[in-house]
Amino acid sequence: MRAKDVLGRFGEELAVRHLIAGGAEILDRNWRCGDGELDIVALDGGTLVFCEVKTRTGAWRGTPAEAVDARKVARIRRLAVRWLAEHPPRSGPVRFDLVAVSRDVTPGQPGSVHVDHRRGAF
Repeated sequence: MRAKDVLGRFGEELAVRHLIAGGAEILDRNWRCGDGELDIVALDGGTLVFCEVKTRTGAWRGTPAEAVDARKVARIRRLAVRWLAEHPPRSGPVRFDLVAVSRDVTPGQPGSVHVDHRRGAF
């Protein structure tokens, strides 16, 4: 498995733990169709949440949130429509969240992890 895939799984696992700790119910993880993948679909109270997870080590490539541009947002929205079409009808609000995971790995130092959950990010 490639290092970026390992890092991505690490971030998604932290995001799931964070969402569950906040009271959300995970409905789907890594849902795929021909157009792409949704990282997490959750139920937060009565709100259906489509959650994108971005994980970065260090800031040399920018912050995790900076990786979610307008093109990515449009794709996630299209995927959400496809997910809704394939699952039982739901009523109630829908929200799009971003969980940005930053992992600091300074050589010779214990690493630290920061989880930034942005509700209604887009």
